[in-house]
Amino acid sequence: MKRKIITTADGSKTIYIEDWNEHYHSIHGAIQEAKHVFIKHGLYHCHAEQCHLERRRKVVSASAKSISILEIGFGTGLNAFITCLEAKKLKVDIDYVGVEAYPISSEEVSALNYADLLSKESDSVFKKLHEVSWEEKHRLKSYFSLTKRKQFFKDIQDINQYNLIYFDAFAPKVQPELWTEHIFKIMFKALKSKGILVTYSAKGSVRRAMQNAGFSVERLEGPPGKREMLRACKEV
Repeated sequence: MKRKIITTADGSKTIYIEDWNEHYHSIHGAIQEAKHVFIKHGLYHCHAEQCHLERRRKVVSASAKSISILEIGFGTGLNAFITCLEAKKLKVDIDYVGVEAYPISSEEVSALNYADLLSKESDSVFKKLHEVSWEEKHRLKSYFSLTKRKQFFKDIQDINQYNLIYFDAFAPKVQPELWTEHIFKIMFKALKSKGILVTYSAKGSVRRAMQNAGFSVERLEGPPGKREMLRACKEV
């Protein structure tokens, strides 16, 4: 499929798939979308919930200082890169697993400007996200480790492994098979108790599929260009 690099509204780049008329990130701002959906309502919410639980228990455990994340659609590496940067601020150790069936090319990686806009001194980290080998765990920073898995989402078999899932698959209109009850049951099983899943989509069929899979689902204010997004919690 023919793909090209385009500039989104906040100046950050993304990849456009012409055959699908679909983008890897929002044209209203790739970085803005990632920060709003996955960092603000995902990472920071998850960290706050862990800290709240620890305060109630009146004990500080290792779980309050570590978060395991599964990303569905590693793609450009933007979500992983921002998470790495934020982990240092939060003083939290992140164990990050990114699943991607069709990795982007080295030429496409070179054309992305996320390090220029977010942290020029971390440009080497962004490159390493893409250069490190697949199917192996790599410690990229003292507070961030990455495992990339070349895998179809339907083949994920993790059980009770993650605190947080970034669900960043292509839109339901393009790949509806990735937004079914079956897929969300796989996500439900992969999460630990009280784990959460965040996604940019707020489509009614997606919300119902999540609920049928066992999730408690809430609508939240969406990123620029979208009215709403969804956050799901595994309450059990």
